[in-house]
Formats: sequence, C-alpha cells, structure tokens
Amino acid sequence: MTTPDVQGYEVGYDDAGNVQIIEGQARAEVPDQVRDAIALEGGCTAGAATMEAAAREAGKSDILDQYAKDYPQGPHDQPQSMCPAFGSLRVGLRMKRVATVLSGSACCVYGLTFVSHFYGARRSVGYVPFNSETLVTGKLFEDIRESVHDMADPDRYDAIVVTNLCVPTASGVPLRLLPREINGVRIVGIDVPGFGIPTHAEAKDVLAGAMLDYAREEIAAGPVQAPVGGKSDRPTVTMLGEMFPADPMMIGAMLAPMGLATGPVVPTREWRELYAALDCGAVAAIHPFYTAAIRSFKAAGRPVIGSAPVGHDGTAAWLAQIGDVFNVPQAQIAAAQNAFLPAIKGALEGAKINGTITLSGYEGSELLVARLLVESGANVPYVGTACPKTPWSADDAAWLEGKGVKVTYRASLEDDLAAVDAIKPDLAIGTTPVVQHAKERGIPALYFTNLISARPLMGPAGGGSLAQVVNTAIAGKEKMDRMRAFFEGVGVEDTAGVWEGSPNLRPDFRAQHQKKLDKMARATKAQEMI
Repeated sequence: MTTPDVQGYEVGYDDAGNVQIIEGQARAEVPDQVRDAIALEGGCTAGAATMEAAAREAGKSDILDQYAKDYPQGPHDQPQSMCPAFGSLRVGLRMKRVATVLSGSACCVYGLTFVSHFYGARRSVGYVPFNSETLVTGKLFEDIRESVHDMADPDRYDAIVVTNLCVPTASGVPLRLLPREINGVRIVGIDVPGFGIPTHAEAKDVLAGAMLDYAREEIAAGPVQAPVGGKSDRPTVTMLGEMFPADPMMIGAMLAPMGLATGPVVPTREWRELYAALDCGAVAAIHPFYTAAIRSFKAAGRPVIGSAPVGHDGTAAWLAQIGDVFNVPQAQIAAAQNAFLPAIKGALEGAKINGTITLSGYEGSELLVARLLVESGANVPYVGTACPKTPWSADDAAWLEGKGVKVTYRASLEDDLAAVDAIKPDLAIGTTPVVQHAKERGIPALYFTNLISARPLMGPAGGGSLAQVVNTAIAGKEKMDRMRAFFEGVGVEDTAGVWEGSPNLRPDFRAQHQKKLDKMARATKAQEMI
C-alpha cells in the first residue's frame, strides 16, 4: 500500500513540540490607503446592493469576487439563515488559545455575541467600536491594530482572529495590513459580510480556509508543533466538516482494516491540529461546501473525496473510494466493507421508519441524513439545503434522485414551506420557521439542527440513530390534531393579541378603511398610465 505521491510538500515537526517565539515588528505608520475608507450612508441599513457597491469602490472587489466564486448564490440570492458571521465566530470560539475580535455595528456585535453564548461559548468576544469619524479617517484601523497588539500575549493565545462585519467591509477597512504575527501570536484577519457570503455554514469555511493557508505557510517555513497525541504511524484521512463526536471514531474503526486512520476534523479545536490536518493522505469532504478549505488542501497536494460513509450504499462506495486513493489492495477494501456493511444493514432493518418526510436545513449534512432516512424505509420526496451544489455532494444527489427524491440546492424558506404544503408529510424536518409552519397545520415537525444533525450518522450507530426520534414524532400526529383543534382560531386575524374578552369588532371602520385603500390603488394605477 502506498500513499499519494505529493512532491514538494511535507510536514516536518520539531523535537520539542514548540514553536520559537518571534518578536513582533515595530508598529508602522498607518498607510495612506487606510485613510481611503468611505462613509457608508445609512450604515448597516443601507441594503446589500449598496454595501456591495461601496465595498467594491473601497477596494474589496478581489475578496467579493472570490466569495462569489466559492459560494455561488443561484437560484436564490441568499437563503434565509442567521447572520453569516455567526459561522466563523463559532469556529474561532471553539478553538483553544484563540481570541476573537469583531469589528462591526454595535447591534450586530450584540446579536452575534448573544447567539454565540446561547450556543455554549465560554469566552468573551472582543469588540472594536467605531463611529463615522473613526471609520472614514482610518482611526478604526488604528484602533484594531492597537487592540491586537494589546492582546497578543503568547502565554494566552496562539492566534487572534479579527473579523470585519458588513459596515467595515463595505467601508474598506484593510485587515490585510495588520501584522501577520505579534510576539509569536498569529493574526488572522477575515471579511465576513452578510452581502458577500450566503450562509453562516459557508462562513465557517472562510475562517477554516484562512487558517489552513496560514498553517501551510508556516509548514513551508520550517518545522512546526507536533500533534498533542503525536504523529500517526498510519496514513490519515482528514475529516472536513463539523461532526457528531462519535462519528470520527466510527470512521476510524472502518478505516483500520485498510491500514488507515482518521486525522483531525476541520474546523479544528486548536491551532496545531491544522498541521496534522494538512499532513494527511486524503481529505474527506463530509460537508461538501468547504470550498476555501478544499482549495488549501489541494494546494498542499491532497486529494479530496466527497460523500461520506453513511448508510449501507454510502459506506460501501466511500470505502471503495478511499481504498482507490490510497492504493489499498482490493482484498483489504473488501475486508473493511465486510466488517461493517452487514452490521449497518442490520441496524437499518431493525430501525424502520414508516412515513413520508420532507427535510430541509442549512448545516450541509441534509443529503446525508436523507440517505439514512431513505435506507431506513422512509419516503422522502423533498430535500432542501441552503448550501450550494458542489462536486463533493454529487454522488449523494445522484443517489437520492435515483430514489425519486427532489434535491433543491440554495433552497429558500419559500421552497421549504411550499414543499410542506404540497406534500403534507407525516413529518417535516427543517429550520425553525419550517417547524412552526408545519405545526400550525397540525403536521409533526422536528428542528434539523438540534434534533437530527446532532446525532451519529456514520456506520452501524448512524443506521439506528434517527428511527426513535422520527417515529416518536410521527406517532404524535393525533396529539397535534387535538392541540390544533383546541387552539383553532386563537391568535389569528381578529383574535391576534391579548384580550380579556372578545375583541370589539367594527366592520364599518374596516369597510371605510378598505375604501381608502381601493381609492389609493386606483390613483396609483392611473398615475402609472400617464
């Protein structure tokens, strides 16, 4: 067995496992181009088109063009997701010895900080405030630079991530001019504007890709820190995409008969894992939208494999692909398949799902979950994902479409709601508004992010992980019907709001107001004809 021949790229580790601390350079004067920031009229309320035009005028065209290439938006301009910056923020907050600093409007920073702590962040989020004057005079950049110099303590941090939100990006604040390293602490500056990155899932890729690029340059410069557990004695497969903690261990067990091991999961939990992730034989794009990260791995000469070992058919195909990439003898590939495929099939047979399910989400694993549901016996006529179509999800899409499933990339909320209304499934799995919409119609529903994607999906454990929660939800249809009948008509139309008694209806006022609206509509139409 041989690993892929990668010339000119080798990860070397120093004996001590420590990186030499390099003193930071003296602060330079703020370049003239920093003072070329523009005043964005309307601030964060200016609208996406206005902010994008301003960003291009301020010299951010290269970044926006790269984002447009990495994260194509069609057929919808932008799926309805939370602020994209939450994705990159979460990646940084989950890493050891990494500080995060935001530069943006105070309301945005407040919202992002709140939701990050809601999802379990256990550290502070840095914030560099600004106003119109500091923005257009370049003082904001000076404040950011001063902040990272003050924070750059090598005893506390390996890296500091500085993120431009919408307004600083639109105004051209040039984070690329920050020092790359201060007192041995790496400085990573990224732009994560809501008008340039469609979803928060893809914003994870922005930071993951930037960190991998930085780590590649460090490796090229000389030996780097070894992994905490030491270098693997077997060729490794790096996992790309956030996964349930048990899934990498299960994948490692499936790779063992082929003489392979799992590498780190990207996004990583500490900086030195980036080196180990790059020091692999191949990359498994479990989540297929990490375009920037994949570009960095390819620059390092690492092959990338799509799909995942999910379900019976997916596991068989994925193990075969891995074996081909590593030139594993066919007998060893067959041994790995024979060791796990019967157990996966048995788990699927023992956890049948009987019902029609629509599925949608914005995590990137929607197609993988749909494959598990179909192999468990469910009828899944529609799958919507807010993520774009990429080569690394092509096998999953083809398999699902072969089973009669309609796969919609860059699905909008309207797409998902229309599917629920048209199909009237036994269960709707989706985002919060989809779940709310379904329950209002008496259809059982489950939130994809918390109740479905946060479960093991790989190997025999994945085969039976969904049946219990899904079947329990479907069985709750009768309860949903009783609740809907009890609350029918409450809180809608004339009964909206809080009432101590019956609302005081005035149909005469309503008719009078409707006449005014009709008159205005006729006047507007007449004006258009002139």
